[in-house]
Amino acid sequence: MSPIECMQVFTRVAELASFTQAAEALGLPKASASLAVQQLETQLGTRLLHRTTRRVQLTQDGQACYERCKDLLAELDDFQAMFQHPGGALLRGRVRIDMSTGLARNVVIPQLPDLLQRHPALEVEISSTERRVDLVREGFDCVLRAGAVGDAGLVARPLGLLHMANCASPAYLAAMGTPRTLADLAQHRLVHYVGTLGARSGGFETQGRDGAVAHHAMAGAVTVNNAEAYQAACLAGLGLIQAPHLGVDDLLANGLLVEVLPEHLAPPMPLTLVYAHRRNLSRRVRVVMDWLAEVVGARLMLSESPQSA
Repeated sequence: MSPIECMQVFTRVAELASFTQAAEALGLPKASASLAVQQLETQLGTRLLHRTTRRVQLTQDGQACYERCKDLLAELDDFQAMFQHPGGALLRGRVRIDMSTGLARNVVIPQLPDLLQRHPALEVEISSTERRVDLVREGFDCVLRAGAVGDAGLVARPLGLLHMANCASPAYLAAMGTPRTLADLAQHRLVHYVGTLGARSGGFETQGRDGAVAHHAMAGAVTVNNAEAYQAACLAGLGLIQAPHLGVDDLLANGLLVEVLPEHLAPPMPLTLVYAHRRNLSRRVRVVMDWLAEVVGARLMLSESPQSA
């Protein structure tokens, strides 16, 4: 078999964890499927699969090979589609994205059916974490990143600013009162957010008219390290939070949260689409990135605060 055919067989075996099922799916004898994987292992000089009588499992090198094979085969499909489909309309293959849970839940996933309806052969993998992923090592095509990018060698496409809101639950305000000035914060509690538990909280942040950022120390019994817990703690009445408007707009509109101290906001966070520099970025990745910029950019404009307009 050709190297491409061997990769196609190996990919199906990896996905189905079975030589028998992969051979049936490809219309090949089981022996041919086994031979194709052996041939690929010989060419690469490494074992790709652990084989037992009961199961087939990827080795560490096999996992890396599988990820790369999927991308290479999708690139081949892109190339063929240039000539087989007028205007290059067909997108095929996987696009892997990372973003915050709030962006995924509130913005991207609700719009995803439209993208997949237009490109039914497209596969989208969405990672939602609060940690900073290694875009290249973990195989992401692009990342939606809030705050400073900071990674040398990556391409950054600015999308706009995430404007902030100070929020509290109605139950918290009923019990503790509504803060009217920064001096009132001494009588209130803050839900502390840190990237790593054990790190020091920055306190309540404000940005003056001159752009200077100030940090106000506040009491608070709860510290969290992800956005979902941060929001849940506020809803539970455990203290104030400072969150992007985009993530709490619905809660504010429904009265589940209340905005306080609107004249004392934390500085807005830049939102950037980050991707690795590639000389020939695949068409499917370009299309998905343009789609992300469109759907997220629309929400950023809707979420702009009056003070920042």
